[in-house]
Amino acid sequence: MKERASVFRYVGLEVSDDTLVGHYELDGRNFAESVTFEGVGTLTRPAVRAAAELWYLIAGLSYYKTGAPRQVELMTTPLGAKGRALLLGALHDGLGEFAYRNELSLDDTVISGGTDPAGYAPLLDATKVLTPFGGGIDSVVSVHELNPEIEQSLFIVSPTSGRFEPLEATAAVTGLSIVRARRTLDPQLLESNDFFNGHVPVTAMVTLLAAVAALASERGGVVMSNEHSSSSANLRWHGRDVNHQWSKSWQAERLIGDALSERVGAEFTVASLLRDRSELWVAKKFAALDQYHHVFRSCNRAFAQVGERRAPTWCGTCDKCLFINLVLSPFMSREALHDIFHSEPIANPVLKDQLAALVGIGLDHKPFECVGDPSESAAALIMTSASPQWSDVAHLRELALLARPDLEADELFERRGPSRAPAHWLR
Repeated sequence: MKERASVFRYVGLEVSDDTLVGHYELDGRNFAESVTFEGVGTLTRPAVRAAAELWYLIAGLSYYKTGAPRQVELMTTPLGAKGRALLLGALHDGLGEFAYRNELSLDDTVISGGTDPAGYAPLLDATKVLTPFGGGIDSVVSVHELNPEIEQSLFIVSPTSGRFEPLEATAAVTGLSIVRARRTLDPQLLESNDFFNGHVPVTAMVTLLAAVAALASERGGVVMSNEHSSSSANLRWHGRDVNHQWSKSWQAERLIGDALSERVGAEFTVASLLRDRSELWVAKKFAALDQYHHVFRSCNRAFAQVGERRAPTWCGTCDKCLFINLVLSPFMSREALHDIFHSEPIANPVLKDQLAALVGIGLDHKPFECVGDPSESAAALIMTSASPQWSDVAHLRELALLARPDLEADELFERRGPSRAPAHWLR
């Protein structure tokens, strides 16, 4: 059993024209993470730096988690009431899965220090936005659902090991210009076996980097692609919801938006265009965009930080492959799906138990992966099992009889819940 460290410190943030470098310390061990931007103005302007300080706070959790100490010292890092709320949310909920897997309670972590942030009102153009792009069905659909009168560019984050080929190929199909950031993690994260390991709120970090890039180029907002079910928890543990997708959730979106407003004003918008939509709705929209079908990739094994470990195609066996295959199956032919995946995940009898877990049967919680909630998956399964082209797959019918979706399929194509997307973003 690893012992928790004593103190984690935010040592300082360096900001140059095109690069951010965050410095941290854990019980005397120093860490540094850098991000270099392409295609934006200088990062040294006050409002841009103010947003970068929020990234610095949340990025620090990648290094805090290595020792999970009970004491966090912010030193002179600007914080503010809304920034503190975001940091606390990211610590307790963004690291919820990490705490659960390592059987740690972070409730005793004390945060001290921090200074008041300055407020700014930067010059912005509300008709120009950045759309963070991951190459999967959600971000592709956002690109096409955004009001065409809005000028959008893609925002892509790559590691130092090189760009992700399927992401780049998918981005090229959009025909949009790209703003880039190259993220360099401290190599100690990959080299040491002495650390606690686990999931961190990466999407929150990317969202804040996109905000930095947007402000540095005087764009008025960041268009995220997080749908309704990303707010759905995997399980409840020690009185807290544990959500693998917390940093894509409605709670995280509001915390990030409020923290940015505290520093750069409410005119700058960070919101998800898909917040009130289901994964089934997204899948149906994507199914009609056949120009992307042979280039997009959602399998996480294609996006390993180390280039040599990246899978050259869909693995066909992970929960993400299984889920994407499932939600597309009601809207695409079996032949077309096979051409994409080069296999049939939902028809593979070896994956029957994984499929059962996706639709809420068997496993007592949904997989720790970026997948829809069990009700959405169950609705997709019921639709597909009724199709003659899948009639030879007995386990689809068996599981469909056991599945109990909370909503009918028709209801999942309606808007669900609140959204912060401004009216001028909508078609």
